[in-house]
Amino acid sequence: MAYSGECSCGAVKVRIDAEPLTVRQCWCRRCQKIAAGGPTHNAIFPTESIVADGLLASDSYIADSGNTLTRWHCAACGTPMFSASSARPQLRVVRLGVLDGSHGLKPTVAIWTSEAPDWAIIDPSMDQFPEQPPAPPPQNCRN
Repeated sequence: MAYSGECSCGAVKVRIDAEPLTVRQCWCRRCQKIAAGGPTHNAIFPTESIVADGLLASDSYIADSGNTLTRWHCAACGTPMFSASSARPQLRVVRLGVLDGSHGLKPTVAIWTSEAPDWAIIDPSMDQFPEQPPAPPPQNCRN
């Protein structure tokens, strides 16, 4: 199945020709900052399956793991598009909000729950990790 989407102004378009390895909800403080206080919702895809068209800007920082995390966003409107860790260059974390509304993906795992605010409601049916979980398996499956 192919997925497609765009930033909020339409200047950056993305196409993904793979199924996600996993779909996660992230409660880390950095994600809360870019999500206006809530979690980010993300699908992890193989890097080579993603094609982006349009002008992207990026920023990088050293994560708690010691790895460099790079985030890409639309240079015109600032919509967060995807990110990657230097430890896993073969994977890209795509923000679900940029995908077309009919994508059908939903998080099955909540990560960095130790940083969630007291008022957070985390679906108890999801697997939960207080911090960073292991990398998703290399096979093509939905977790």
